[in-house]
Amino acid sequence: MKTLYTANASATGGRDGQAATDEGNVSVKLAVPKEMGGPGGDATNPEQLFAMGYSACFLGALKFVAGKQKIKVDPASKVAAAVSIGPRDDGEGFGLAVTLTITLPGVSDEEADKLIKAADIVCPYSHSIRGNVEVTLKRG
Repeated sequence: MKTLYTANASATGGRDGQAATDEGNVSVKLAVPKEMGGPGGDATNPEQLFAMGYSACFLGALKFVAGKQKIKVDPASKVAAAVSIGPRDDGEGFGLAVTLTITLPGVSDEEADKLIKAADIVCPYSHSIRGNVEVTLKRG
């Protein structure tokens, strides 16, 4: 793979700490969600960060494949990601499951389905987790 860009970030304190990019343009407080026995509150968590990154990346992939097919993507298009965490069936740790809900106004159902399938191939998040994380793609 030829590297085009490398993002650099770090975290301290684990799920009850801080995370930031090396450039300082993003800095967040982390907390364990109440559902997992933590305080929750106004802090974020790794699953929310993953959901934001995956949804943005997938929408970017949709725009990329649509552009190649000369299909206009409405600025109101949206990808919503729901990232769930829970114990793995093997009892050895935790796993993730993702549902992406894709809304493409002004695009026919047939075109939307084709774009979504193509974006799932192009998106580096989808590629990276394929076979390891259950991903459900649905239209909104």
